[in-house]
Amino acid sequence: MPSKYDDAPLPFTSSAPLPTRQQTLKSSGTLKRGKTLTRPERHVAPVPLIAPPPTQSFSPSSSLPESKGMVGELDWWRLWSYATTWWAPPVVLKWFGIKEKQSRQAWREKVTLCWIAILLGGVVGFVTMGLQKALCPDGGNAGHLYDRLGQNELTLSISGYVFNISTSKTQETVDFYALAKQMPGQDITNLFTRTAADYPQCSSTAKYASTPYCTNSTTSTTTSSTSQSCPLAKPGDSTFSSLAIQNTSKIEGYSWEQVAALKEYLVIDGVVLNMKPYLDANPQAISGDEVDKAIRQVLNNQPSSGKDATRLFYHRKAMQDSIPCMQARYGAGRIDKVAPGCFVASLFLYVSLGVILGVVLVRFAMACIFNWFMSAKLVRPPKDLGRTAISPAVMPEGANMSIHNKTGTAPWSNPNANSKNKLKNGKKINGLNSSSTTLVNGNQSNEPLISLAKIGAELFTVCLVTCYSEGEDSIKGTIDSIASTNYSDSRKLIWVVCDGMITGHGEKVSTPDICVSLMDADPRFGNPMPMGYIAVGSGAKRENRAMVYAGHYVSKNGHRTPTIVVVKCGMPSEARDKKPGNRGKRDSQLILMNFFSRVTYNDRMSPLDFDVFRKVQTLMGVTPDYFETCLMVDADTKIYPDSLRYLVNCMHQDNMIMGVCGETRIANKRQSWVTAIQVYEYFISHHHVKAFESVFGGVTCLPGCFSMYRIKARKDTDNDWVPILVKPEIVSEYSQSEVHTLHQKNLLLLGEDRFLSTIMLRTFPRRKNIFLPQAKCRTVAPDTFSVLLSQRRRWINSTVHNLMELVRVRNLCGTFCFSMQFVVFMDLVGTVVLPVAICLTGALIINSILDPPSDFQEAIPLMLLGAVLGLPAILILITTRKVIYIAWMVVYLFALPIWNFVLPVYSFWHFDDFSWGETRRVEGEVRSKAHDDKTAVFDGTTVPLRRWEDWEKSRLRKLRRDEKKRREMERQFGAGFHGDNDGLGLGPTPRGAWTRSDYESDSGSVFGSEEDVWGAEIGGYNENNPAFPPPPMALSQQSHHNGGATLGQDEMAAILDSGFDDSPPHPSQSTFRTERNVPSPLHRHQHDYSPQMKYQTNGDNNNSSYINGPRTPDMPTTGDSVSSSIESRPQGSGHAKKRSGGVNNQRAHNYGPMGPLQGDDDDTGWGGGFKGRKL
Repeated sequence: MPSKYDDAPLPFTSSAPLPTRQQTLKSSGTLKRGKTLTRPERHVAPVPLIAPPPTQSFSPSSSLPESKGMVGELDWWRLWSYATTWWAPPVVLKWFGIKEKQSRQAWREKVTLCWIAILLGGVVGFVTMGLQKALCPDGGNAGHLYDRLGQNELTLSISGYVFNISTSKTQETVDFYALAKQMPGQDITNLFTRTAADYPQCSSTAKYASTPYCTNSTTSTTTSSTSQSCPLAKPGDSTFSSLAIQNTSKIEGYSWEQVAALKEYLVIDGVVLNMKPYLDANPQAISGDEVDKAIRQVLNNQPSSGKDATRLFYHRKAMQDSIPCMQARYGAGRIDKVAPGCFVASLFLYVSLGVILGVVLVRFAMACIFNWFMSAKLVRPPKDLGRTAISPAVMPEGANMSIHNKTGTAPWSNPNANSKNKLKNGKKINGLNSSSTTLVNGNQSNEPLISLAKIGAELFTVCLVTCYSEGEDSIKGTIDSIASTNYSDSRKLIWVVCDGMITGHGEKVSTPDICVSLMDADPRFGNPMPMGYIAVGSGAKRENRAMVYAGHYVSKNGHRTPTIVVVKCGMPSEARDKKPGNRGKRDSQLILMNFFSRVTYNDRMSPLDFDVFRKVQTLMGVTPDYFETCLMVDADTKIYPDSLRYLVNCMHQDNMIMGVCGETRIANKRQSWVTAIQVYEYFISHHHVKAFESVFGGVTCLPGCFSMYRIKARKDTDNDWVPILVKPEIVSEYSQSEVHTLHQKNLLLLGEDRFLSTIMLRTFPRRKNIFLPQAKCRTVAPDTFSVLLSQRRRWINSTVHNLMELVRVRNLCGTFCFSMQFVVFMDLVGTVVLPVAICLTGALIINSILDPPSDFQEAIPLMLLGAVLGLPAILILITTRKVIYIAWMVVYLFALPIWNFVLPVYSFWHFDDFSWGETRRVEGEVRSKAHDDKTAVFDGTTVPLRRWEDWEKSRLRKLRRDEKKRREMERQFGAGFHGDNDGLGLGPTPRGAWTRSDYESDSGSVFGSEEDVWGAEIGGYNENNPAFPPPPMALSQQSHHNGGATLGQDEMAAILDSGFDDSPPHPSQSTFRTERNVPSPLHRHQHDYSPQMKYQTNGDNNNSSYINGPRTPDMPTTGDSVSSSIESRPQGSGHAKKRSGGVNNQRAHNYGPMGPLQGDDDDTGWGGGFKGRKL
């Protein structure tokens, strides 16, 4: 069974089935829809990507089940965490203040993860420092065991051991110095007198065991031998002492080449045998002697090879028995080879060098290629805009629509009614189509195909700015930077979300008041009312309310950008809370995501969604389904003027790109040492890490401060839409509010931006997340160590847990070591072992200073360290040519212990801390770990969810009822007493203000006559009131021209001399002028707006005229906006009792969402006495 907070079905009286999607364009072959996305059935939740719950059934008629979560359920991870922390029973944890069961479980999981990190760090430390010593105790240096033949002067070998003759005494018969000069290290064993008793291994009577050693030997039995004499005494310590030669205890080493060059030498089982005494004593082959035959065969048949007789002698039993005797009698040394352990250690070292250095070099090369070549192609202006493609009004497969909808377009885009629909009783009804009053200047139609020239190169983009406790300078700077971009104001919408009625630490004005005061509110929307929606939270926090302010933001360079401000004001029960309405940044993002998801699929909307729909449509001139991209920006970020255009061009170039981020630079580099150490880290994380990931299209983290997401994408064939950001699975997974494990809490509560990137990569592994270096922004970095510590704790913990999820995605780009999955795995391991890595780096540097490397193998670790630290510096020089970043790199290197030890260790030990800490402080805030209220229960039925068709019917019927009441009052009391305005104080409403439409008929609704119950959930304004100018002409009416004649210089000069003939302006743009149209729009607010011409109808809609109208009366405002939380009553008995900064000024024109703005006489609005701060 699903979670108890899933949407519950609302009761309705009609027995007709809900509208379903039909095939698009059955009669036309122009647009063909292939198999695309399928929306899950209603009340059947999609399988979550992370921690899927047990499969349960759910019936629409049954009640919502209780959510028990993970209580009582045991899995391998929980068992492992209990096994790791067996020494800490619940009683002990209670003594230390961990009383809640979930807190104890989170603590156990934290300790388990820390043990895993310690284990991985120990493995890395052992492999780096201990593996060589364990497998090769002598350090892998062959000189400790062997002394190569001919390498060291004044040495000779006896029975395979090296002797130093530098102090030897010259003999009459033997000159050691001459022998050493002839071949250092040569075997002189045959110069010493030996007997058979010296070799007990030789018990056989065969020639190899009984041949005399020299001519003066007492065991000699042959007279035909040519054995040499033995002038020296029996080898022993006394003889060596008398000769003044010393045993170095090293073995004489031979290479295979040296053995091949010595005619009488061969090798058996690695031991080099000097067979010269045997051959001198037996110059002729001995018949019937297998050993003799084998010796001569090896020496004669392998003169140019290493003469290895091991396999030959181990072939037969008699020959194998002769090996010990031959090695004892004729041994001259050993093959100089590396021990197996040393070989394995060296092999592992070289393989590690190849892999790590290869990854570093490949990253470096790919980052350079991306920065130089690939990124430049992504920012080019789009081409082929004259082609015909699917219209934004067409909904994707799985959307909800009427069965009579043959084109697949949204209901709000159909201006024509379908008269063929009938009820069962035979009466005609109107189709589920949009009324003419909802269309915008006739720009939209129900045609499924559209010329891209109507949209142009600039896609409709919504710019989301999430605010929490930032100050006026930060918020104003962010919004002004967006409005000032060289992107058309008719194509961008600024969407500001204030996360609760909050006053930042040290601020005198609340965040909602600041945001609303910056906007020039549109007076047609009047006083916004709180609208309900389903929020991210638990218990009572699952439901929330928000007010939507709509208008325009006027930038300092004259841009007038459509803007809406969503203020989360909370439920009436939260009026006394410290942070009423606060639900977190993820909830702020989900307001937008849920809205566009419901618009894309024509799904059931909340009252907040429908209110936003109406205001966005009025401000932009198109319905919200025309928006294709979404830019998410934090409230302390300022974007560069070209950035928005570059990001949209990037989306144009490749339909497979679903997310793109720009470069984030630090605005306060020199504010403190804390900001100074972050400059290089910010730069290299973008131009090195993200640039490399962009080649694979797998940027693992699109920063929440500056990233663009694709709301929906056209297929390559331009015949269908693929929802991306608003895909139901993504929205459902991102909106989880019931989390039970430490892993889930780290994913959902700490790093929203990285978690969203993870979900998108898991859902669309073949699509791309990339980095665009041409798009830039500046943000304010933490300037104190406590804030940096809190920020990096969230980032590091979120990184670890998200990489744990991404490493399980197998179908990312690439294969094996050349895949994005392998890169993610290396990043995960590298993040976990950061503390050990910095310790090993320090030990390596100190050891190299005390004992410098003597060969290449010892220098390999230093080479790796130099490559890791040096290549980014080269990347900076060849990509940016800014030497100053080298200085920032030096500052960063000095702070490496902080980055790689202090911050990770602190983060790992705070795995169970899910708060935001010191990053954003609120006045009077009490620390909270999550947005929940377990003392209350939310049943999921208090917020109505209805489709746009039903909300639109209710809206039009409400207008009709209001008009009917006004006329009744006029008949009873005369004109001008009641209803002489539209209820908002906006002046008289003409008789023809509203036209009858399809939605005004009660017979066209699936609901009964109880429609009045929805009137309270609809804003009390009429966006189509002709007392105000109509919405702008958003879509171009001219076709796109791909070609044309090029004018010469003389022709162009003639045209410039004669001038251009301007076409007459459009009525909607030329007929409406305000009385106070001052040159700078900054000094204009809603009170000053008064229509110069007032719309009147003469019986039909095609014959209209404009007459002068009265000035709009004043209303309680915040400079240029309307307050809704404080009613226009003397007592101010609105639902929000909190006041900004405790000021209690009751002047009507200084009110904001949370009360009076200031207590002095300063005007904080955008009115004529504007005294705002300069950016």
